[in-house]
Amino acid sequence: MNPRSGLPPFEEAEPLGPQDAAFVQDLVAVLEKHGNVERFGLCLLHDHFPLAADETLVETTDTERRTLHTHVERASRTRHSKPSQWRFLPGVHHSRRAEFAGEPYEVILVCDPYSGCPPRK
Repeated sequence: MNPRSGLPPFEEAEPLGPQDAAFVQDLVAVLEKHGNVERFGLCLLHDHFPLAADETLVETTDTERRTLHTHVERASRTRHSKPSQWRFLPGVHHSRRAEFAGEPYEVILVCDPYSGCPPRK
């Protein structure tokens, strides 16, 4: 586990399994209650490498090759602005990222809606 992120490496992260059925049903019920079933889903939180406090993961899309790419950029210099993945912060009533300081989550992946992520039609 990366001590800074608190996340396990991908190889050690446990995916959803039959033991999670009740959890997923409860989560779906909450999403339905708030009209968000078609808006949000799940992702497996894991770590591949450490990020510095001023870095962020950035998602870009190559629509012609039909590939999705993720890379690291300086948070202060990125032009990618639309969050696409978040991490809940249990027991924390504010994000560690300044732009979401009042929220109990942090953005873990951003993308630029004008660079093909998501692809323009």
